[in-house]
Amino acid sequence: MNATALTASAPGRRDLRDARADRWFRYALFGTVVFVLLALASAMLSMLWGGREALQSQGLSFFFSAEWNPVENRYGALAPIYGTVVTAVIAMLLAVPVSFGIAVFLTEVAPRWMRGPVSAAIELLAGIPSIIYGMWGLFVLVPVMTRHVTPWLNEHLGTIPGLGILFQGPPLGIGVLTAGLVLAIMVVPFITSVMREVFLTVPTRLKESAYALGSTRWEVSWDIVLPYTRSAVIGGVFLGLGRALGETMAVAFVVGNSVRLTPSLLEPGTTIAALIANDFGEATETYRSALLLLGFVLFIVTFVVLALARLMLARLARREGN
Repeated sequence: MNATALTASAPGRRDLRDARADRWFRYALFGTVVFVLLALASAMLSMLWGGREALQSQGLSFFFSAEWNPVENRYGALAPIYGTVVTAVIAMLLAVPVSFGIAVFLTEVAPRWMRGPVSAAIELLAGIPSIIYGMWGLFVLVPVMTRHVTPWLNEHLGTIPGLGILFQGPPLGIGVLTAGLVLAIMVVPFITSVMREVFLTVPTRLKESAYALGSTRWEVSWDIVLPYTRSAVIGGVFLGLGRALGETMAVAFVVGNSVRLTPSLLEPGTTIAALIANDFGEATETYRSALLLLGFVLFIVTFVVLALARLMLARLARREGN
């Protein structure tokens, strides 16, 4: 009788212990999520609180004015916002097709002995510090832009009505276009790694069936592989876009650091991150408040980009579900 009772009570105590451990495990996971949200909110609010002086003096014109004059305490974030968005867009326009081509080559075309070393080289590129990219851009890419690219763009594209205004400028080498090129090189490893990994998840039977029906490698990649991994590919692209929006040192080396709004891609400009990095150390109290408010603007821009990514992925998921 006593043995039977002990046998029945042992699983009961073990169940209680397991339930307690599971409850504490859930609490720990919930705590990590709350910690991340609190850290994000505190960082954003600290930027807003630090920029309250500039916001009070400038008002909403801070977000829509292109004037940036620390001497007269007049600040407008339009030029840094424009530079941040344009350099990131240029980077994506260049990096996404290149990343797609590299990922397709590694998964569909390259021999097996080549895939491992090339993939490792791509991943090593992602680990290079951004300041190295900036120095390379300043000492290698800028002279090439000055001697060859900028004169060619002025001569061939600068004369096109309407579009030509984007490619007219002095042969300085530094500018928004150069910063976009450096950013494109920096984000290619991130986007390529994501694309390569998701392309490898495509079932081999789907591709072999397409090849059996006479499809080419391009048709298999475009009509089979890409639609199957579309959501993950878009996620990888927005991951690279987030990296491009927040990059600091590499852009600061080659963008020119001119707080002037100009439509030309060949003239110097600036981005939010580069402007903060260059001027924060020597800024006065009012100027520092404006830079902190710029940091809050960068939070907002990044949040909007990620929100659009989530919305696009959710829409694709619903469409694929239907």
